[in-house]
Amino acid sequence: MTTHTPNEAHAIVLGASMAGLLTARVLSDHFDRVTLVERDAVHAEPESRKGQPQTRHLHGLLAAGLDIMTRYYPDLPEALVAGGALVQDMAEMMQWYTYGGYRQRFTLGRQAAVMSRPFLESLIRQRTLARPNIALADNCAVKGLTTTADHARVTGVQVERRGDDAGDQTLTADLVVDCTGRGSRTTRWLVELGFAAPSESEVKVNVGYATRLYRRDPNDPRSREWILLTPEAPRETRFGGMFPIEGDRWIVSMGGWMGDHAPTDEPGFMEYARNLPAPDIYNLMSRSEPLSDIVPHKFSSSLRRHYEKLARFPEGYLALGDAICSFNPTYGQGMTSAAMQAAALDALLTERKDDLAALAPVFFKRAAKVVDIPWQLAVGEDFRFPETTGPKPAGTDFINRYVAQVHRATRFDAEVCRGFLYVMNLLKPPSSLMLPGMMLRVWRANRGQAPRPLPTAQAAAQRQQTTPSRPGL
Repeated sequence: MTTHTPNEAHAIVLGASMAGLLTARVLSDHFDRVTLVERDAVHAEPESRKGQPQTRHLHGLLAAGLDIMTRYYPDLPEALVAGGALVQDMAEMMQWYTYGGYRQRFTLGRQAAVMSRPFLESLIRQRTLARPNIALADNCAVKGLTTTADHARVTGVQVERRGDDAGDQTLTADLVVDCTGRGSRTTRWLVELGFAAPSESEVKVNVGYATRLYRRDPNDPRSREWILLTPEAPRETRFGGMFPIEGDRWIVSMGGWMGDHAPTDEPGFMEYARNLPAPDIYNLMSRSEPLSDIVPHKFSSSLRRHYEKLARFPEGYLALGDAICSFNPTYGQGMTSAAMQAAALDALLTERKDDLAALAPVFFKRAAKVVDIPWQLAVGEDFRFPETTGPKPAGTDFINRYVAQVHRATRFDAEVCRGFLYVMNLLKPPSSLMLPGMMLRVWRANRGQAPRPLPTAQAAAQRQQTTPSRPGL
């Protein structure tokens, strides 16, 4: 390395959630020593820590994210399955109602994972901390950065340790990476050091949802299906998801945009489910035993910090994950985006042979390219609601009119659904849905040149009679 301590090259990662764990794993291939600094106490078993309110709600790991994580943790799919999670072809077990009908079910040829977020994170944490050059400093609050006298280079962090070894301490490093999430203090620290804060894009959506766990019968043919009900915006505002997770449980999250949030009392929660666009979740919930309280979560806005536009940035410092961009979580992109950013950092350090000089400008431009597509997908969908506010990308309304036709076409044409799922899983760019052959299929499906679906009640009855592996709910 071009910059190093006398004895070893050291990297510090702030935050030991998914982005931090993946970043530490990547950096362990490029540094002699990596230290993860986490504010909360961390335990071995799966848990939702105080600083992770979102981890108690529905999660899925997109195919692109699973691919990247498997590259760094080769036994991850087997460990997920051994622990009771589902790793499977997502389109084969999909029950996704949208725009008045169910998307076509078929074989996609790519696996995704369905599990609780704490379980996935515990597997990633175990494998990350098993690497001999990674150490965890938990129960340890970061008070600020340390720098050279001219503030041009970050040299480490000041921390406050709690517990048995309580006290202030300075940790020195060649590289510090902020993975503390949306609440990152990097923008404030930059200003204090004499740098400009990055510009921000904020798209306000006022999304809120509530989550509950239910008992799942593993012998029921429905127990391996993941159910998703998404709205035809702006006419509908509510969504619901019911995913099978480890421990023979269902996790149910329901909510809506623009203040149409799910209540947390028992009668209100069930009534909200009854009024979703389709009855699948309500019917199964009403026959299942609740295992937890009803937990709410609110998300006011998607937020993107444009570090790639800064003219100056201190050496020896980066931000990654939600510290750069936090998306509307209803689209399930956060973990995969963080994994893709960590992989981009890995590739950059490999290309540079671990040269850290002027690393930030190049990394932030690459991270921006990673973020561009999920940001486009998320804010594009959110701007279907006229109440959404914020910087609206040019052409959004035109694109949304076409994408609405794509959504409808996925109910009739498996190839259109395949193309849509590849984009949704961040495996292909949105432009792939606008290739001439795909546009022709979308046009034909919307012109009625494909089998029309039965009305919802009829369709459910027919599925129960003719498809034993996918009975009606």
